[in-house]
Amino acid sequence: MDLLDCLQHRRLGETFPLPADAPFTFAAARESGVSRRQLRDLVEHGLLRRPLRGVYVAAALRDDVALRAACLALVVPPDCVVVDRHAGWLLGAEMVLAPGEHLDLRPLSLFRPSGHGRLRNGLADSGERNLTRGDVTEVHGLAVTTPIRTAWDLGRVRWTDEAITGLDAMLRTGAFTREELLAGVERFRGMRWVRTLRAVAPHADGRSESPGESVLRLRCIDNGVLTMRPQVEVWDRGRFVARLDLGDEDLAGGFEYDGDEWHTSPEQRAHDRDRRTATADAGWLVEPFVAADVFGPRRTCDRRIVELVQRARVRRGLSRWI
Repeated sequence: MDLLDCLQHRRLGETFPLPADAPFTFAAARESGVSRRQLRDLVEHGLLRRPLRGVYVAAALRDDVALRAACLALVVPPDCVVVDRHAGWLLGAEMVLAPGEHLDLRPLSLFRPSGHGRLRNGLADSGERNLTRGDVTEVHGLAVTTPIRTAWDLGRVRWTDEAITGLDAMLRTGAFTREELLAGVERFRGMRWVRTLRAVAPHADGRSESPGESVLRLRCIDNGVLTMRPQVEVWDRGRFVARLDLGDEDLAGGFEYDGDEWHTSPEQRAHDRDRRTATADAGWLVEPFVAADVFGPRRTCDRRIVELVQRARVRRGLSRWI
């Protein structure tokens, strides 16, 4: 392979020994004479992407369910069921992976039905799980947990942040209703982390558009602010001004989560400033947050959430207590 030719022309040309229209594994690349370093260079220059650990695909290919299934088919044994976040990913939940997970590349979430033993290799986080026939469906030939079973499993984790992002992402697919989600919670009574599912499921909302937005809404709830709704529109004398990640129309207050992907370039920051100036001119109080404000032990969002709501209530002539 002429790596220099690929980089100069910004495409995988005729000299590339692997298919440019289908995913391939690291093992296949090595057998074709492509080294780990060459693969890394192609990823860094945007010609390849690595959607799963040990799997590569041409960056120009459109990401869809069929391509995701083809990637998984290369590394999933035939007797395993795809579960948890990789199940959500396969089922089309766009925001089911945690922030940066496409870079960290967690081990695949695969399970065998009870009694078949644990899968042991370096690619998978495997085990056994009690799955009924109704819990499993097929997507492009792969066994995967159904959308609602995937949601229940994503909600049964140790940390509430992870639970809310998974539940919101699965609800957003439209494959089941919030009522159906809540109706099945007690099926898992006595199982590990079911308390997290019980606590978080009533607050799940498919209108959230990113994991950061989901966790920010959870921070509001944890601080007693229960009236913030996702994707609230701001209007000024009949003119649309902005759509806020979270907002309370009665208080004319809201919050925004500025993720790195959409809010870091100079153009994006200028757009955010103009938008927030127009929102303030329309009479709204809006507080923006970044990842460091929302995640980690030094987060500041809890205090700032309460402070904004207090200011909004005072402005409305309401008591300061929320």
